[in-house]
Amino acid sequence: MQRDLLLLGEMIDAAEQIRQLAADITLDELDERRERRDALPWNYTVLGEAAGQVSIETKNRFPAVAWQQPVRLRNRIVHGYWSIDMEILLTTARSQLPALAGELRDALAALSADD
Repeated sequence: MQRDLLLLGEMIDAAEQIRQLAADITLDELDERRERRDALPWNYTVLGEAAGQVSIETKNRFPAVAWQQPVRLRNRIVHGYWSIDMEILLTTARSQLPALAGELRDALAALSADD
């Protein structure tokens, strides 16, 4: 249980970093800002790696959380890094990540209350 609390915290932190990196920046500006361009895929990688290590019990307890999506995106980034579509990362950060982060916060709160 303690490990899952740590992993959920890491996932929330990575999601928040992604949100900040993707906020108020265009694709062209991202191409010009290497530090942000490099940090964005890194944080998605952290998010996906942590999601893949969350226990089956926690995943089963919170089936509404899209556990596999971050894992799949992490694998795509790590194994296809030369062809990452930054537009997809920006769009995902803006359209899908806020809901995921909210679900993760809810799961963390529920697990913390049990602990």
